[in-house]
Amino acid sequence: MNSEPDSEPILPSIDADGVRLQKVLAAAGLGSRRASEQLIAQGRVAVNGVPVEAMGMRVDPRTAVIHVDGARINVRDDLVYLALNKPRGVLSAMSDARGRPTVGDLVADRGDRLFHIGRLDADTEGLLLLSNDGELAHRLMHPSFGVAKTYLATVPGPVSKEAGRRLRAGVDLDDGPAQVDRFRVVQTQGGWAIVEVVLHEGRNHIVRRLLAEVGHPVQRLVRTSIGPVRLGSQRAGAVRELTRSELGELHRLVDKLIQL
Repeated sequence: MNSEPDSEPILPSIDADGVRLQKVLAAAGLGSRRASEQLIAQGRVAVNGVPVEAMGMRVDPRTAVIHVDGARINVRDDLVYLALNKPRGVLSAMSDARGRPTVGDLVADRGDRLFHIGRLDADTEGLLLLSNDGELAHRLMHPSFGVAKTYLATVPGPVSKEAGRRLRAGVDLDDGPAQVDRFRVVQTQGGWAIVEVVLHEGRNHIVRRLLAEVGHPVQRLVRTSIGPVRLGSQRAGAVRELTRSELGELHRLVDKLIQL
């Protein structure tokens, strides 16, 4: 009896005129070429969704989607990913015809054509991402992807447990109901409290409106994280590049949400 021939293995697309994969990995900060070769030999690298099992592959860094240990890495040297701690009073815009301070002023010396991913109102401080990667920006901003954002708000205190229950259950606003994913009181001192709010909504002034609706109008608001990217001790007005881990986690997050 004739047996069926073995099926051909599925291979990632190979660009014969491209760059050797280990060189691309090394240029992306994964270590030396020798270390990158070890990653390939250990089966930890995938190109366009297919694990790489042999040396010698050439890829086009402009189009190849490369994962290491399941996390997507940036192999394009023309893509920029930045985290900014936006100060209060600065507009979430790259320029302003009226001459008001903008986030564009804070990255003007970088020379890249950047745009902000989402926005913070002028009176809100904290984490804002900037990039020239339109695809990732679209996914992070689109409501269907629901990337969680964390805020610290200073409000009149004390804050009752009932306020937290209402926020988690949902509050009716002028443009429809809204609710938080998580809420907790971080600190209470005198007549003030600091509360942490986590939500994935992106409607204008959503945190301020929610807290005002439960009787705690915001006096100060700081965004402290977007998905896996955290503000930490980054000073106001400072800009830094996202780490390879942060960028990989952002890609992992939006890729996972696509599959749901």
